[in-house]
Amino acid sequence: MLIKPMAPQTTLASATNVSLAKAVHLVNTNGAAVVIIRSDANDVGIGSFTLPAGQTAQVDKDGTDKLSASANGGDVKVTKIAFNVS
Repeated sequence: MLIKPMAPQTTLASATNVSLAKAVHLVNTNGAAVVIIRSDANDVGIGSFTLPAGQTAQVDKDGTDKLSASANGGDVKVTKIAFNVS
């Protein structure tokens, strides 16, 4: 897997737009699955998915959209990454 980090890593301890990212890389370091929630700038839910324990995901989002975790957000690491369409 090849990613290009564009900002410092942070966590989903609270809802964040991840430095206005349009693409992010997530890592769940918790021992349990975590539900990742995407919401708009006004905190209206758009969608969600389950990130299994120890797994990673790349998420495409609008810059002002926020990501949060249903629980254990401090264990979900998130980084703004470059987005390439190939």
